Amino acid sequence: MPWTFLAVSLLGALFTWNAHHPRTGGSKLGLPSFLFGWLTGELAIHHIAWQALASAIFIWGGALDAWPGWLGLLVTLGSWWGLLRLLTVARQSEGTMEQALREGLGDTYAAGLARWPLTPELPRGRLALPLWLTDPAVQVTRNLRYADGAGRRHLLDVYAPRAGTEHAPVLLQIHGGAWIMGEKREQARPLMNHMAARGWVCVAINYRLSPKHRFPAHLLDIKLAIRWIRDHIHEFGGDPDFLVATGGSAGGHLSALTALSANDPEYQPGFEDVDTSVRACVPFYGIYDFANRYGQLGWEGMSKFLGERVFERPFAEDPQAFRKASPVERVHPDAPPFLVIHGDADSLAPVQESRSFVQVLRESSKSPVAYAEIPGAQHAFEVFHSPRTHRVVQGVERFLAYVYTRYQDGSRTPGKASGPQLEPGA
Repeated sequence: MPWTFLAVSLLGALFTWNAHHPRTGGSKLGLPSFLFGWLTGELAIHHIAWQALASAIFIWGGALDAWPGWLGLLVTLGSWWGLLRLLTVARQSEGTMEQALREGLGDTYAAGLARWPLTPELPRGRLALPLWLTDPAVQVTRNLRYADGAGRRHLLDVYAPRAGTEHAPVLLQIHGGAWIMGEKREQARPLMNHMAARGWVCVAINYRLSPKHRFPAHLLDIKLAIRWIRDHIHEFGGDPDFLVATGGSAGGHLSALTALSANDPEYQPGFEDVDTSVRACVPFYGIYDFANRYGQLGWEGMSKFLGERVFERPFAEDPQAFRKASPVERVHPDAPPFLVIHGDADSLAPVQESRSFVQVLRESSKSPVAYAEIPGAQHAFEVFHSPRTHRVVQGVERFLAYVYTRYQDGSRTPGKASGPQLEPGA
């Protein structure tokens, strides 16, 4: 029993250590580092709880009858200290979001947001049950068809205030999953429930996936969903003229590309006259540079994956296709406002992707650009409830409230212009 207790304690400590020191920058160990660090970092208090229960059982069974058991107890206590440190880092997200908003929108950005006060601390029930992803104030209408021809991949869900609403701002959520997997119910539920409870109408979509469907099928489907929103969202109380795009990982890439390729007829075959612009974009931990403009670490592996699974051919055979699909290559002066979010502990999508993308946006776009680099946050950190998720969601709400307030006041909010058309060989 003492030796078993020591082994289990070391395993728990390894989880904690990995959460503090994840493998990043395109490391081959990125995926296991993400899987262990993601759950440990966001569910630190739950890890303390299960370790305390396990320790009590081991001690009751005689784990402290020999020195390995005492060493295991010491290791466990050290692991708990590390887990509490993770919680402290997570609480820094509030300050990080506020600083990002001030830098991107100006120190006085909150002056006109009196009707958008911050919501209280996340209820303890949500912290105890992080996968409790429903809200009694929100009505969800599921599996509405926005296009024909791809079964469930052409369905969407609408999240709206249960009490009803009229002319409400609309948020479009685009799921991630490396362009090859994922589903509309799996991601951003805390954000969508929060915004719908606060009066927004949110739309979560499925889209066609690779390798069965090659790029740009994903983007075409998003444009088709926007067409549906323009025609039908008023039936759920939404304003079809005010639409914001968001998404994480591949959804971060696709939301940014959607915002920067507005009204490009190449991606709207048969519905070229539909306005597919968005008023703002909030991409989470995306990939923005498929052509390796900035020499990012791990690009060779990403390029190989994209060439084999997402595009028709490798980068070397068609670099123009990769460039056209890169948000960093599509930035233009009339881009809509952006809030780019990325965790500095991301093991799957290098944080340098967002840093470079934001730099180009700030150099070219006439609209506000805010960037929040969340301390200690792994990939997919906000897919369920946690102290970090709640603070970041509140920051997103403040950004969206700022953009929407400017829209209501008649201030210039870019987003109607089409993106640049890239010529072959450009």
